[in-house]
Amino acid sequence: MTNNIWIIIAFGAYLLFMMLIGFICYKKTKTSEDYFLGGRSLGGWVAALSAQASDMSGWLLMGLPGAIYALGTGQIWIAVGLAIGTILNWCIVASKLRRYTIKAGNALTLPEFFENRFEDKYKVLRVASSLFIMIFFLVYTASGFSAGATLFSTVFGIDYKIALLIGVFVILVYTFLGGFLAVCWTDFVQGFMMLISLIVVPGFAIGILGGFDGAGQVYQEIGHHFLNPMFSGGEQLSIVSIISQLAWGLGYFGMPHILIRFMAIKNETEVRKSRKIGIIWVVISLTASCTLGVIGAAFFANQPLENSESVFIQMINTIFSDHLGIPFVGGLLLCGILAAIMSTADSQLLVTASSISEDVYKGVINKNASDKSMLMISRITVLIVSAIAFVIALDPNSSVMGLVSNAWSGFGSTFGPVVLLALFWRRSNVAGAASGMIAGGLTVILWDYIPFGGSTLATMTGVYSLIPGFAICAVVMVVVSLLTKAPSKTMLDTFDEVTANKEITE
Repeated sequence: MTNNIWIIIAFGAYLLFMMLIGFICYKKTKTSEDYFLGGRSLGGWVAALSAQASDMSGWLLMGLPGAIYALGTGQIWIAVGLAIGTILNWCIVASKLRRYTIKAGNALTLPEFFENRFEDKYKVLRVASSLFIMIFFLVYTASGFSAGATLFSTVFGIDYKIALLIGVFVILVYTFLGGFLAVCWTDFVQGFMMLISLIVVPGFAIGILGGFDGAGQVYQEIGHHFLNPMFSGGEQLSIVSIISQLAWGLGYFGMPHILIRFMAIKNETEVRKSRKIGIIWVVISLTASCTLGVIGAAFFANQPLENSESVFIQMINTIFSDHLGIPFVGGLLLCGILAAIMSTADSQLLVTASSISEDVYKGVINKNASDKSMLMISRITVLIVSAIAFVIALDPNSSVMGLVSNAWSGFGSTFGPVVLLALFWRRSNVAGAASGMIAGGLTVILWDYIPFGGSTLATMTGVYSLIPGFAICAVVMVVVSLLTKAPSKTMLDTFDEVTANKEITE
């Protein structure tokens, strides 16, 4: 009971600090551009850590270590794919997307960028992309809520639904009040906490096991296949399985909550700084997360866990409460898991809110909406989306890994090729973008959710839906663009100006 009190104090201090940031940013949020992009004022450190923290979510500290703990190092290929995807996204997309969104009508959201980039007078791109954002982010946000509930339920022994309510409430407070600035500054803090937790806990665990020699003896008992990256769950991985895991890296090019950070960076100098920081952070974090899963298997070899995704939580409790007797420190490290969860859920809520209020309400329904009404609509949307995601997350058996996998594939397939071709292919046009986007999104829904003869295509083939979805989106966009009217002169001139690599500030 005493241990729980110290952990509660640590959690309480952390959550109050997050809400305080929300109140501070609330005073600085006056317009819709402030609420959605923070006035394009992000510095290098905040942009980098915010982008990566919002990217990784509870998956980094629960899903990935849990998969490796349960199945072995054959699950590291996802991390390898994500590291490659992160590097490519920062190196080839970040700077050009920022310049293009400013040049293309100072776009505040990804759907608005698509509309302006392709001179879409009929708003097909804005409406279609907004609908896909709402569909896939509901699943993604639910994964964050589910991970938070699992954390509270495991640590404090409270009912899953009550734990879910607590987590949703805190995320709502600072996202509702402070918008993008609050989300980015909380993500900045949370990014540091995630990294510290991932580095500290495995180090202590190795010490308790008697060093690497002691851990090595345990792995001999577990089985040599556990440490072989070509095996998963004792079975040899197929080429299809490895390619499917590596393909996670393709998802980065279509993630709205990551791309929006690129759009909000202050200038080109800060983009270059963010690139270095972001890449270093993600490589260290993914390596530490994989290491955590490996060490966790040795740490709990004699007492297997019922829920593999709780391995990090249980390691912290065992090390800092049972072995070292410093539960307050353990509580702070557990906040690193909460940080991972909150840093993604808040971003997803904000992007969904911006898509509905900026792209649907102002873009289609009320073009003359004032900033005051836009802020109100945005905040109401945050509440509604949270409520729906809460309902989806009510199932305590929801897999964080599974929910994230589906949403990740959806975004990567729907938006990834469209973003890349919009930035790098001069001949792309509105018909191609709309056709590709719809084809990619529907492919994922068909592949993952529609059964044929009792099984989905994902189950029958073992191929991750991001692969066919991304490929079909790209092919359809290219073919339709070539078969339809060429881009206008103004569109081509804008493309050439952005491609010239000149700093664009307004």
